[in-house]
Amino acid sequence: MPRVIGIDIPENKRLEVSLRYIFGIGPTLATKICEDLSLDRNRRANTLTQDEIAKINTLLQSKFVVEGDLRRQIQNNIKRLIGIHSYRGSRHRLGLPARGQRTRTNSRTRKGKRKTVANKKA
Repeated sequence: MPRVIGIDIPENKRLEVSLRYIFGIGPTLATKICEDLSLDRNRRANTLTQDEIAKINTLLQSKFVVEGDLRRQIQNNIKRLIGIHSYRGSRHRLGLPARGQRTRTNSRTRKGKRKTVANKKA
């Protein structure tokens, strides 16, 4: 498996698809990387030479924020929102949806497993 910036990318997939396994690289960015380095998008990743892998590494490290740096940046943004006591920060702190979704039904992914509340007898 070719290693690009410390991540093993799948070798039997097209280069454009296997670059997407790196956190922070999507379809558009993968295509742009292939065009910038004049690599064939339809080539398999296992056919890359060491020089081509080195070119991809230098391009990713110089122009784009990916993998650990991007994860750290996202976490710092969330910590900042929590620290300034913004509405979005409070939603993150409580583990609720932060982008205006309804919570009466749905949002189980954020809220977790249902907690049954017992009825009061009058």
